[in-house]
Amino acid sequence: MKLSLYNVQGEVVGDVDVSDAVFGAEPNIPLMHQAVVQHLANRRVGTAATKTRAVVAGTTKKMYKQKGTGRARHGSRKVPLWTGGGVAHGPHPRSYEQHMPKKMRRAAVKSALSTKARDNQLVVLDSLAGFDQPRTKAMVELLGKLPVSGKVLLAMDAFQEAVVRSARNVPRLRTCPATALNTYDLLNSDYVVTTVPAIRQVEAWLTTVRRHSKTAESSNGEETAAAAAPASIAAAGPVEAGEAAAGSPAEQPARAPRARRMAQERSEAREPTE
Repeated sequence: MKLSLYNVQGEVVGDVDVSDAVFGAEPNIPLMHQAVVQHLANRRVGTAATKTRAVVAGTTKKMYKQKGTGRARHGSRKVPLWTGGGVAHGPHPRSYEQHMPKKMRRAAVKSALSTKARDNQLVVLDSLAGFDQPRTKAMVELLGKLPVSGKVLLAMDAFQEAVVRSARNVPRLRTCPATALNTYDLLNSDYVVTTVPAIRQVEAWLTTVRRHSKTAESSNGEETAAAAAPASIAAAGPVEAGEAAAGSPAEQPARAPRARRMAQERSEAREPTE
């Protein structure tokens, strides 16, 4: 798949090849929706709290006698029906965190990137030259030369303080590292501006399959032990090899001395005595 390559002057200077597995995948709308819901849920702090009738401060004295007043029966001033009482079924501190497997999160990011590339909302720059010092005016001029509008997300391959400080005062413009892209930010922005090195970082991030080191080490250790066992038996003499094979725990039957003794006693008890 090819994308147009722009320079800082807003001119098309060529094409850049991108991975079809990352930028040409079939968008999975339900998966992207699940990723956005998970992202927004994990942003919630969950600190809203209300006081129940057990927490509200107040007297526990009965307001008036049970009978003879003509009023409804009450025994506490802290019930939710009374002013100043507790709150029934109110919010309490809780965690709104949702979990999503890593493969699903990466697949959702691929779907979002593919959607942006399909709709021509992904602008690739050859470099971000000209930002030696923080200048908001230079960033505004750059965005004016590029075919972007609305909310813009600038994904960088490396942290550049001058670029970040130049962009933080521009309305509706956000910056983020290329390897920190998420489905919500991609779909919430109208255009995504990035560079060629950032594209390569995203491709390496979303196409690399990592295996757990502990699992690999344990499998390698088991293979090494299995390969070394026959060699050690073959290196030993015939008598030693026979003893090693016969004495291995895997080939010995399970021992049950108490059960054998009891069975022997029962068999001796059944034998007729002369």
